[in-house]
Amino acid sequence: MRKTLATTALALSVLGATALSAMAQETLKIGYIDPLSGGGASVGEVGLKTFQFLAEEVNAKGGIQGKKVEIVPLDNKTNPQESLIQAQKAIDAGVRYITQGNGSAVAGALSDFVTKYNERNPGKEVLYFNYAAVDPVLTNEKCSFWHFRWDANSDIKMEALTNYMKTATAIKNIYLINQDYSFGQSVRTTARKMLGEKRPDIKIVGDELHPLLKITDFAPYIAKIKASGADTVVTGNWGQDFALLLKAAADAGLKVGWYTYYAGGTGGPTAVKQANLNHQVFQVGEGIPNLDNKPSQEFEKAIRAKYDFSLFYPRAVNEMRMLAAAADKAKSIDPVKVALALEGMEFDVFNGGKGNMRKDDHQFFQPIYISSLGERTDKEPFDEEKTGWGWKLVAKIDTPATVLPTTCKMERPN
Repeated sequence: MRKTLATTALALSVLGATALSAMAQETLKIGYIDPLSGGGASVGEVGLKTFQFLAEEVNAKGGIQGKKVEIVPLDNKTNPQESLIQAQKAIDAGVRYITQGNGSAVAGALSDFVTKYNERNPGKEVLYFNYAAVDPVLTNEKCSFWHFRWDANSDIKMEALTNYMKTATAIKNIYLINQDYSFGQSVRTTARKMLGEKRPDIKIVGDELHPLLKITDFAPYIAKIKASGADTVVTGNWGQDFALLLKAAADAGLKVGWYTYYAGGTGGPTAVKQANLNHQVFQVGEGIPNLDNKPSQEFEKAIRAKYDFSLFYPRAVNEMRMLAAAADKAKSIDPVKVALALEGMEFDVFNGGKGNMRKDDHQFFQPIYISSLGERTDKEPFDEEKTGWGWKLVAKIDTPATVLPTTCKMERPN
């Protein structure tokens, strides 16, 4: 009896392993490593649903090289160390592609982890697709062959933003407020440098760093901004750190111009409307819903019909579609072959126009847009968060004008 039971258990174990192996062969798993709990959960959940929506789009067209795409959610709590635990967990489950976006400190840790893992495990390589972490070092001194970034880095965005701001003669006094980690520090440093070069007449009347996703009441910070006499605020804040900052501004009756990276994130548009900042809040990014581009508007209608949010990540669309295109070009889903196919790839981007993945550093370049949030006209069909207000195009920067040099000295696999 014992022998029979042992034989049966062994047979079941072998069958189970065989079934799992077969399932893995039929599926291309993408590990989504982002906050699904804690202060960053609101943006993490939106990102997860966006990637799941995109996986459905790809699967409806036959998948990637005949493989069904599965998004595997992994909660990193916006913590670098937890992200590495989740990355290893994903790899142990057969994942060879991971994607992440919220938090450049997390991105730096993941890029380093994946690079070292691939050095130790030839033939089992993993690719890291970055859809939103924008610290410039990731495609400069800390670049990696195994890391690809689809979002414009913060220097590219600040270049576009300050080029627009230099023409706004009403700007005299600026207050900088940012999250105290690599990205926020980069925003403040680059803003000071570029504004100093382009508008030396502008005064920086305040420069504040605060803990990431830990402040629940920004009233003391808003009081400092009011006392400084600032007429404009520049911030890279995202998630609840932007929404709560604007809520405190509304409560205090602060009426200034805001130049932002992520005002469109969850809760942001609602806070802008509550503060009654009609077309006084500007955002720089790779697209907005209200662009005159039929394919992106049709996609916008579809995602809004399924989820109660707008498309905040056009770059995620570019990422998933380029993954499929690279796999088709390589005729393989092997990460090394896909990486080589992605290098230098030109692509028709989601919001229209041409983009390209620079081979030198794996930074994607695409048109950049500056927009303001407020009352809509007939040319702006989509509102945000049921506020009745929507994004209006203010300026467009074509792809060639967004290109900045890189200091990347990339080590490539043999």
